[in-house]
Amino acid sequence: MGEGPSYVDRLSDAALLAAVSVGDEYAATVFVRRFQRQVYGLAAHMCGDAALAEDVAQRTFERVWLHATSYDSRRGSVRTWVLTICRRQTIDAWRLERSIPLDPDDLGDLLAPSTARSPEDHAEAAHEIDRARAEVLRLPLPQRRAVLLATLGGRTAAEIAEIEGVPLGTAKTRLRTGLGSLRQRMGQEDRADG
Repeated sequence: MGEGPSYVDRLSDAALLAAVSVGDEYAATVFVRRFQRQVYGLAAHMCGDAALAEDVAQRTFERVWLHATSYDSRRGSVRTWVLTICRRQTIDAWRLERSIPLDPDDLGDLLAPSTARSPEDHAEAAHEIDRARAEVLRLPLPQRRAVLLATLGGRTAAEIAEIEGVPLGTAKTRLRTGLGSLRQRMGQEDRADG
């Protein structure tokens, strides 16, 4: 039939993911080869630890295999979907590795533009991080602080309320509204890119 390995190598990202979703082992190998540099690059750029980045990359591909059938092309490209999974896995891993919660006074440093130059294979990761940073900076300050305290600082809504000196309901609203705005803005850009 002529549909050997060279045919699989030429599949679009979406078709390749569909082949992965039905258990095609060669398609899985091609998929990893196609995305491994971007996934590892994003993880390494975000966490700054090669061993942790390798672990995150492995977990990212495991999640891709588990959820391949749930990919929806209307919500973005396969690349965007895979890098979103990687970003979430990196944040989860980073939180688990952190033994000391982030001091709220240090949050501003996290938003400062990066002065380090990324290698070529980290360019995509740098773009994604800069994009996320820009969207976080667009949030009103109370929402921005709540989102950063929760996502990077690992703080609960009750802890955020205490740190910010506001009622628990206010902290929850700031967090929910800020995260909702980020999801919407990032989703709109992903759809425009796809």
